[in-house]
Amino acid sequence: MATVRTRRAREALTGLAFAAPAVAVFAVFMFWPLIQVFWISLQQTRGFGIAKWVGLQNYQEILSDKIFWTALWNTALYTAISVPLCLVAGLAAALLLNRRMPARGLIRAVYYLPAVISGVSSALIGAWLFNEDIGLVNRVLDVVGLGPVPWQSEGVPALLSLVAISLWIGLGFNMVVYLAALQGIPREVFEAARCDGASRWATLRRITIPQLGPTTFFLIVIGIINSFQVFDIVYVMTGGGPGNSTTMLVTYAYSAGFEQRQQGYASAIGVVLYLIVLVMTIVQWRVNKRRDVA
Repeated sequence: MATVRTRRAREALTGLAFAAPAVAVFAVFMFWPLIQVFWISLQQTRGFGIAKWVGLQNYQEILSDKIFWTALWNTALYTAISVPLCLVAGLAAALLLNRRMPARGLIRAVYYLPAVISGVSSALIGAWLFNEDIGLVNRVLDVVGLGPVPWQSEGVPALLSLVAISLWIGLGFNMVVYLAALQGIPREVFEAARCDGASRWATLRRITIPQLGPTTFFLIVIGIINSFQVFDIVYVMTGGGPGNSTTMLVTYAYSAGFEQRQQGYASAIGVVLYLIVLVMTIVQWRVNKRRDVA
């Protein structure tokens, strides 16, 4: 009995030793900064001078801040459009590239390339593509007779240009994750469906998509988190304009903290953003858990 307890204690210590570096990194770079942000959000600051304790005043100001609610709406709308599009496009690309075809490896690499390019570089490419005067997109539209689109001077086109670039960036990651999941589905399942006379559409709807459920849930969570934290492409391509039509929560927090020098208010926006994403993630996790149990 003592030997068993000693072995279990040794295994537990070994597990703690392996987990300690990750826990330390999380505590130093995630948990402690979060506490600091919450502490700063309870203060009123002007630049980097002496802070004044104001309690929950910054959070009360958020409730009556029209720009904050506009930014929240823009972020939610951007997320609601971009995340499903990235999922569908990623799955379609994965299904296509899961088959044997010439230069399949090269095509996969080309699809994934935008995911490894820095966000600023992708945003600069997007700013050029959707430039109203010299952009490639408007030139193509002119050639086909549709006429130029005011990508930078009207709100809806500006938001759609951000969605298009986010789709270009996120497609490769979703494709790779879906490819890995597709290759994990036993071939025997598809062969059995083929023997039963199932069409490709029926196989996709009744076998492939249900088998990819956990992967889809993972990509939805990651997509929502990334979309609510979008900054670089918005800051470079539109700057939140025209007006505040593409202002997102993170760009508004950046403006409050580094342009208006209100670090306390910017921190409060960051805390609210964190809570929104946390609640949405918990809700999605519970819904997915109930679906798996059912």
